Amino acid sequence: MNRRSFLKDSSVFAGGLGLTTVPNIKEKTQLNESLNQAFVTVDQQKVSFFSDQIKSKIKVIHIADTHLFMDDERGVPFQEYSNRMAKAYNQTTHFKNRNKTNPNECFENTLAFAKEKKADLIALVGDIFSFPSELAIEWVLSKLNDVGIPFVFVAGNHDWHYEGMKGSLESLRDIWIKKRLLPLYQGKNPLMAAYDVKGVRFLAIDNSTYEINEKQLTFFNNQAKTGLPLVLMVHIPMYAPGKNISYGCGNPNWGASSDRNYKLERRPKWPEKGHSQTTFDFYNLVFNTPNLLGIFTGHIHKSSIEITNGKPQIVSDDNASGGYLEIDFLNYKKSN
Repeated sequence: MNRRSFLKDSSVFAGGLGLTTVPNIKEKTQLNESLNQAFVTVDQQKVSFFSDQIKSKIKVIHIADTHLFMDDERGVPFQEYSNRMAKAYNQTTHFKNRNKTNPNECFENTLAFAKEKKADLIALVGDIFSFPSELAIEWVLSKLNDVGIPFVFVAGNHDWHYEGMKGSLESLRDIWIKKRLLPLYQGKNPLMAAYDVKGVRFLAIDNSTYEINEKQLTFFNNQAKTGLPLVLMVHIPMYAPGKNISYGCGNPNWGASSDRNYKLERRPKWPEKGHSQTTFDFYNLVFNTPNLLGIFTGHIHKSSIEITNGKPQIVSDDNASGGYLEIDFLNYKKSN
């Protein structure tokens, strides 16, 4: 199967079935058996999500990995940190028609599509920027304001990363969120936030360091207890057996020995010990939350779907090449 064949050439149907069952990685717990019935169909970029928990139709346009690189004189002092990524996506090949394109054009086209389809929500799921350029952030905010559709933003590992800048990943994320990215969060907590749309709660949780902290774990646990239908949005895909290390959140193989890109990206190497127990606890909780409808993510620039404990994780293609997802959440009973 080639790089983009999954969403181009096939349809996927998944029910409330444990097609891939992953027990707890660090410690075993009793799996919750009261999973709600849900079905997912995938046809190219169109994802239809059916559940008896969904009361009204919701349309979401999912965008990840646009990698906007525009910059101006304000970015000159940071060019030693932005130089590589500023050149990485200057021109791309459109994932459908194979014509030459670029991230700006692809982002604008996707927003126009969202407006045409009268989307209820635009989900920006990380790496919208190749580095925290003031010009690029202002441009995105302007375009979002023009389209007039509510949006959610969760950061990816490039949005706040200036390559080679000294500091821990956590401290650099905190610095550049506060200095540059903050307006995109619309007053919400940048690391964890809930957005309600027609009775479904969309959770934006920042796992852009591949890790989850204690406050984020507590936040998700509290959301799970509400009983509301939940949709989780994270940039780094959750671990799935057989997938590469980029499916890194909760991956038992993640750590210093599997970090191949730290020199290229000029960042601290992943920890020798691997994930924190908190990250593993988050992973286990996610896949044992009965009211979680599914997970939407990006990062790997390649579309895929994984089913773990009956929970679908859908990964989008990169928006830098025109990729997106059109996701419809539909009431199961009304659709039949």
